[in-house]
Amino acid sequence: QVQLVESGGGLVQAGGSPRISCAASGGTFSGYTVGWFRQAPGKREFVAAVRRAGGVTDYADSVKGRFIISRDNAKNTVYLQMNSLKPDDTAVYYCAARPGYRILMGESDYDYWGQGTQVTVSS
Repeated sequence: QVQLVESGGGLVQAGGSPRISCAASGGTFSGYTVGWFRQAPGKREFVAAVRRAGGVTDYADSVKGRFIISRDNAKNTVYLQMNSLKPDDTAVYYCAARPGYRILMGESDYDYWGQGTQVTVSS
């Protein structure tokens, strides 16, 4: 069983470029595809995901070209570099993991979740 802990959120000005992290423990991290989701008031939405070996990624259209997901399996950590932030990016950001190599975008496709980290973008 994998435990996930997010960190690095906070208050950021519009246009800023913070990086948030997701540290994993308790499992063979390299065997999991990891995704980032976010939730403003309302439904949780897919942001990005990276395949277990790290070579393949996918992004929501709303963040494509601005966010970069990466992973360091030696450190059991996945990162989300967020660039050119907008107030609409304000949300609680969650990382999630699923066994296997497929990148899927549904909330129900992921088995393990972190507690989330708040990112607030001020205009």
